[in-house]
Formats: sequence, structure tokens, C-alpha cells
Amino acid sequence: MDIFTLFPTISTSFIVISALLVAIGWRQIIQGKREAHKKTMIAAAVAAILFFLVYSSRTIFVGNTSWGGPEELTTIYHVFLIFHIVLATVAAVFGITTLTLGFKAKYAKHRKWGRVTSVIWFITAITGVAVYVLLYMLYPGGHTKPVWEIILGA
Repeated sequence: MDIFTLFPTISTSFIVISALLVAIGWRQIIQGKREAHKKTMIAAAVAAILFFLVYSSRTIFVGNTSWGGPEELTTIYHVFLIFHIVLATVAAVFGITTLTLGFKAKYAKHRKWGRVTSVIWFITAITGVAVYVLLYMLYPGGHTKPVWEIILGA
């Protein structure tokens, strides 16, 4: 496995771990295990942050992967990718809000936000895995320049 596939594999793994932890945390709170829920959700947030750090590092220092699939699927792939990116951004903002409400013990609002946030996070994780499968398993693409090279004009 080269550097172009190592980082995406690691970052996608963190997203899957985060989504699984969110599912476990959701079950824990339904069972009334508040302290276990809190610990699990913090672990889910840490996994999400690790995803973001790995993904950002790869984008800055290595570059992203361009679409390598058939030309007739390019538009569909890009629409799907944009949907995933928008959903991931919304999920991140909602996640931070939900965690903040929980830490401030505003449980009624936390509960309402948490339900929506969890569902959005699950969809984000599924679409993220789909992007990974498309770019690295089904249609391996080319690689773009690292952001730092683009900024410096290298």
C-alpha cells in the first residue's frame, strides 16, 4: 500500500469507527447508561477528529485523488461527492453543537439535536465509505498536487 492509498484507508477507518461508536452510544443512552454513553460519544468525537486530521494532512501534503472512473459517470460521481461533502460539513457542525449541549447539561436540546445528528452522521459515514470504494477500489484515480504546492506555485 502506497502513501496515496494509506491515508484514505486510515481516514475512512476512523469514520467507520466513529459511526459505530455513535450507534453504540445511542443504544447506551436508550438503556439509561448515561456515563457509558458520554464516554462512548467522546470516543466517537475523537475518532471523527482523527479522521479530519488525517484527511486534512493528506490534502495539504500529499494531494487528493481525482476521479478515475468512466467518463459517463463523472457528473454522477461529482454530484454524489458534493452531497457527501455538504452532509459531512453539516454533520460536523451538528456534532459540535450536540456535544456542547450535552456538556452544558442541556439534555432536552441535546436529545433533540442528537437524534438528527446521529442520522446525518450515519449517512455521512456510508457515503464516505462509498466515495472510498469508488476512488480506491473500483476506479482508482490519479492524484492531485498537495495544497502547499498549489499555494506556493511549485
